[in-house]
Amino acid sequence: MRRAILWIVGVLVTVPTVLQSAERPNVLLIVSDDQGYNDLGELGNGILTPNLDRLAKEGTRLTNFYVAWPACTPSRASLLTGRYPQRNGVYDMIRNEAPDYGHRYSAEEYAVSFERVGGMDEREVIIPEVLRSAGYKNGIFGKWDLGTLKRYMPTSRGFDDFYGFTNTGIDYFTHERYGVPSMVRNLSPSEADKGTYCTYLFEREALRFLGEHASQDPFFLYVPFNAPHNSSALEPEIRSSVQAPEKFKQMYPPVKAETRVTNKYRYGTPATVATAESRRRDYRAAVTCMDASIGKFIDTLERKQILDNTIVIFFSDNGGSGGADNAPLRGRKGQTWEGGIRVPCIVRWPDGGVKAGHVSDQFLSSLELLPSLAAAADTPLPTGVVLDGYDWWPTLRGEASSPRTEMFWKRRDLIGARVGKWKWVKMGDAGGLFDLESDIAEKKDHSKSHPEILAMLKARYADWIKEMESAEPRGPFRDF
Repeated sequence: MRRAILWIVGVLVTVPTVLQSAERPNVLLIVSDDQGYNDLGELGNGILTPNLDRLAKEGTRLTNFYVAWPACTPSRASLLTGRYPQRNGVYDMIRNEAPDYGHRYSAEEYAVSFERVGGMDEREVIIPEVLRSAGYKNGIFGKWDLGTLKRYMPTSRGFDDFYGFTNTGIDYFTHERYGVPSMVRNLSPSEADKGTYCTYLFEREALRFLGEHASQDPFFLYVPFNAPHNSSALEPEIRSSVQAPEKFKQMYPPVKAETRVTNKYRYGTPATVATAESRRRDYRAAVTCMDASIGKFIDTLERKQILDNTIVIFFSDNGGSGGADNAPLRGRKGQTWEGGIRVPCIVRWPDGGVKAGHVSDQFLSSLELLPSLAAAADTPLPTGVVLDGYDWWPTLRGEASSPRTEMFWKRRDLIGARVGKWKWVKMGDAGGLFDLESDIAEKKDHSKSHPEILAMLKARYADWIKEMESAEPRGPFRDF
């Protein structure tokens, strides 16, 4: 009898927990790689993205959304931690430079290179670890870019399931990074799918994950595509463009010439490289292929009748490069002009009150993801951790203005600082003070006409640098 009573009490205690878990929103986070600010079909530049356009019509498109660094590795660390790169320790690229000059690593060389041994500090707490405490199943399929050793891998950091590559880029078909096989399942290297276009593989694995967990567990599904990043192959003809399936290339007008010969290639001249016209076509085809995969995710969620209570977030990891269109922004990937750090972003969550068909110019960033997803899942934030992001749901519901009033960027000696509508940029010998409210393209420098505002931004930037330097040090770059 005592056992029976304890069993009944146990059931009564656990039922509310199960019900609460079932009511928690699912999360589908999609991050593209090097996609331009203007590269959405609904913006009218000719690129084909019907599924992203659908998300924009059914959700809110953010036009004033930033990432924390103008290239991939630090940007990805920040979106997962909610912390500036200078605070979480990943404030530069975890990559090898030698392939930029035509060097192919031997297996022995690669095994001890920084790209192989570097990784995000193990003390950092990331989104899947926060959501796991609320009963979420966590999957990632695509580009990790935060360390290749087992202790740095996704399944060692809160993810339950991983298939993808761990470094900064690969050949879309061989899955090699400059000749090094790079695909991994959970903790084990795999060449089982060599020859298959990797966007299709990430689509396949994400759909498998949805089949296993959608409608059963609350889930966090992170799909960081490598599209439309250039191929990481040593061959100049491949490396100089984006790889894309032929059927998606054929959706765009034919080009006059696929390749050209140049005597100014970074290594080995003369070299055959893609023409600007074919690079543009290939870039667009890769985006359209990715968009088709996104459409399958949305269709699956809709078929399972859980789409409206799934938070769907899409953005690019940094500004566009190669064949991208960043108009009307100035600059591109790798720079602290707006074109390197302001990116397209769409959020869809009808059950959470996110407006449909809305365009928001509120100042928001990828640093907001962790606190916002924790709030949506009704789970506590990590203790003892300083976050640089805010809960964005009141802003996206139209209940309050964005709590973000400033943001800072530092890539080596390249600097960006935004306070309110004003932005100070230092890009080598170029830069200036710009009023983003009236000049999103950063054309008119106000340094001489508003020296007091420039001084204020420089002072705020100096304060931020001091705060970052006084933060508890994190690897891999800090000396401690």
